[in-house]
Amino acid sequence: MTQLRQAPSPIAALINEFSKLPTIGPKTAARLVFYLLNRPRHEAQSLAEAIIAVKDNVSFCSICYCLAESDPCEFCSDERRDASTICVVAEAKDVYAIERTAAFKGRYHVLGGLISPMDGIGPAQLHVKELVERIGRQDPREIILATNPNAEGEATALYLSRLILPLGVVVTRLAYGLPIGGDLDYADEVTIAKALEGRRAL
Repeated sequence: MTQLRQAPSPIAALINEFSKLPTIGPKTAARLVFYLLNRPRHEAQSLAEAIIAVKDNVSFCSICYCLAESDPCEFCSDERRDASTICVVAEAKDVYAIERTAAFKGRYHVLGGLISPMDGIGPAQLHVKELVERIGRQDPREIILATNPNAEGEATALYLSRLILPLGVVVTRLAYGLPIGGDLDYADEVTIAKALEGRRAL
């Protein structure tokens, strides 16, 4: 005779949901749940409403594929931004990382990931075709490839540069190397090598 499985308690269910989030393990999830239990009900209500509002009101910009509340997004619709320079990033979160610097005043294009054959992700799964079409339509002066300096990021940047250069557009790559305030003796060999490759005249 089969026994009916008992539904998890509300606490266990919420711990399980929090555990599904990136970088959140069971212990951290449990801490979050017990923190919420000790807060007033209206704070939990505000959190729940904020999550639903994000799901209901945020979508992808039809031009650059950044997350936005309107279409086109704030970056594509801002006439003050330099339309001749497009910074290509892997994910929407990378846009906000660059925006925090207040150093870039151009437009963006979000690929939606990186080329990773091991994970079955190729150019067809990314917004590569849309980028090429956008270049043909907008005729930018420069494309900045701002993908991560890892294997997937490098492979994606190499693929894109080979695709874009024949279109007559300048293609640049973010420089990387030694962090500001870092010491040479703490840096690894690859970081120092990249810093030497990316050196510039003073």
